[in-house]
Amino acid sequence: MTQATSSVPATRSEHPLRFSGYQQRNRPGPDLELTSTNPGTPMGEYMRRHWQPVCLSQELTDVPKAIRIMGEDLVAFRDKSGDVGVMHRQCAHRGASLEFGIIAEHGIRCCYHGWHYGVDGTLLDAPCEPDATRLKETVCQGAYPAFERDGLVFAYMGPGQAPPFPQFDTYSLPADTRLVPFSNIYPCNWLQVYENIMDHMHTAVLHNHMVVEGVDAATSAGVSLEGFGDMPVMQWEATRDGNGCVFIASRRLPGDKIWVRITEMVFPNYLQIGSLLPTAARERHGTAGCTRWNVPVDDENMIIFGYRHFNSTVDPDGLGNEADCGVDKIDFLEGQTGNRSYDEGQRAPGDWEAIVSQGRIAAHGAEHPGVSDVGVYMCRKLLRNAVQDKTAPYALYQQLQEQGRTLPIYAQDSVLDIPELADKQADRKQLAAAGKQVLEIMRSADALPADQRDAHVRARLDGIDRAGQAATAG
Repeated sequence: MTQATSSVPATRSEHPLRFSGYQQRNRPGPDLELTSTNPGTPMGEYMRRHWQPVCLSQELTDVPKAIRIMGEDLVAFRDKSGDVGVMHRQCAHRGASLEFGIIAEHGIRCCYHGWHYGVDGTLLDAPCEPDATRLKETVCQGAYPAFERDGLVFAYMGPGQAPPFPQFDTYSLPADTRLVPFSNIYPCNWLQVYENIMDHMHTAVLHNHMVVEGVDAATSAGVSLEGFGDMPVMQWEATRDGNGCVFIASRRLPGDKIWVRITEMVFPNYLQIGSLLPTAARERHGTAGCTRWNVPVDDENMIIFGYRHFNSTVDPDGLGNEADCGVDKIDFLEGQTGNRSYDEGQRAPGDWEAIVSQGRIAAHGAEHPGVSDVGVYMCRKLLRNAVQDKTAPYALYQQLQEQGRTLPIYAQDSVLDIPELADKQADRKQLAAAGKQVLEIMRSADALPADQRDAHVRARLDGIDRAGQAATAG
């Protein structure tokens, strides 16, 4: 009887890097300067100087909601007058949790001894005390300024006066825009979720039918992005004087067309993405389809809070579904949340599986980056500069806010009519040049009034088409 045999693995002396598991057992620790956002940490203090969403409005009911943001245990509530409160969870009196407090007409009352606080933390009443005058003058519950905007609750958790809330053009333009709030919960560090956006190359792999053999077509389609399968020509640039960065992804389409997609981060943890739908590769020009804040819960957990942008420009075919957006859900690809079984995630992985599986805090020192990772490392470098106070605030944003104007952002999709070159390398250079031209067009609209930017961009895109067609004809 013939006995089955298998080949003997090559030894390390023949291939020094093979079978080196023993040498690679110990993984380096996390990069705490960028990943830790607890009180007093460099990144934590940087983030606290910006408004952060802390929950969805729909999560505020007739009882307080216990939340945890950047390592702080808090409660959020809407009092009976409609004001929103975000405060430290433990009562300043004896530490009972205000998640069991009773919401009042104004503020909240602790269930233990009835201490009553306004939304600003002011002690309004202490019923167990015969004379609470002194206490009212010396005790204040820790509280943060908070407000609601289009279904999200925002809090300012930093020192001093809160800055103006950034109002971007895309919250109200195009004119038929509807902002629908959502959240996605990730049991891992905030940074590995945030920087995933600069890793656009993964869309051509992970979101391109990367499934186990035998998975049905519907499941495979659910984790795949139509139109993103070809490897794009990628470029990355710092923006906003180092306060942000973009990727520029240029793809050749049939019919002598080029699709240029730009996504922009604005630090510390904000970003806007273009359309989430296949019509992005068809329409002349569109702006944001999605806004996200990547908010740390603590160093090992985070929540994406954001808006889906619904309008006829970004979604001309009405493919989006507002009802599928909400608490820990979004009308996007499958695999954006942890609501699937482990088996489903293994057979048809999505962003959630790829990102969470990096570990509770990804170990940067264990990575072996390639040229496709330039954007991720650029993002980290710019963030490090910011937390080390090497980056001055972006003057244009400050000026526009002082004038009460909305802010431009570069997230967009544009389709250009530029004939394909026969030489593939020359055509790739043409794609790269077209991508840079689109970014410069977006930049050139920064100082214009918000309602003039779209027409300006479209007119300049027409100019790219004419120049590209003339060059090819010549």
